[in-house]
Amino acid sequence: MSDITFGQYYPSDSVLHRLDPRFKIIITLILVVSMFLCNSVVSMAFAAICTFIFIFLSKVPFLTYLKNTKPIIPVILLTFILNLIYVPGEHVLFNVWKFSVTTEAIQTAVFIAIRIILLVIVTSFLTYTTTPTALTGAIEDLLKWLKVFKVDVHTMSMMMSIALRFIPTLIDEINKIINAQKARGAEFDSGNVIKKLKAMVPILIPLFISSFRRAYELANAMECRCYNGGKGRTKMKTMHASLKDYFALLIAIAVIAGCIAFNYIKIGGLY
Repeated sequence: MSDITFGQYYPSDSVLHRLDPRFKIIITLILVVSMFLCNSVVSMAFAAICTFIFIFLSKVPFLTYLKNTKPIIPVILLTFILNLIYVPGEHVLFNVWKFSVTTEAIQTAVFIAIRIILLVIVTSFLTYTTTPTALTGAIEDLLKWLKVFKVDVHTMSMMMSIALRFIPTLIDEINKIINAQKARGAEFDSGNVIKKLKAMVPILIPLFISSFRRAYELANAMECRCYNGGKGRTKMKTMHASLKDYFALLIAIAVIAGCIAFNYIKIGGLY
């Protein structure tokens, strides 16, 4: 659990940290779309190179990004196996029971696994380089047009920001509960699947109780400070777009254009 870093802010003084949060949200969405538009080896390689460049510019250690992929390893493995089994192909390598594993299936399985990993890394750019407060303000500003439909944008963005903020807190709480239960003789690594699931009950119940207690404490603290939602509220810091923000947006557009273009370009016999 300590390896999960999703939702955490990594303080640094990088180019990505200094970008306008609104532009970072838009750029992240563009990069996510570009990953889905890649349908060739060359375009995916181009997207991977661009992702590593963004990692370098963020000044966040690469291992920190890799930690985000650990919780989804079962999803990646399951997707990999399903693609090996069900993707048809002409060049059969070997047979497993009633299924045939082909060269095309292996290529597709590896391709999808790389796409999932890159998507996790790309979405991590936003939370690593943006504080929860700035993220709340950016979401509220981008969705302010929903106020026409009587949508409470401020409350919605505040809830999203609080949810991201409390992910590390809940992870620390889980670690404390696990250590406390182990000190009482509980075992979480032994036995079959059913026993392991039953062993999770002493963790989940205290976690739910602690989460509701924190929620009530936070609500009381906000009420004591006269918080009343977005109505009539002003901002201490207003967001202003600069030239570098528009330049970063152009780079993101160039990345998605490159992913589309490389789908039709052949390099060294590879598409």
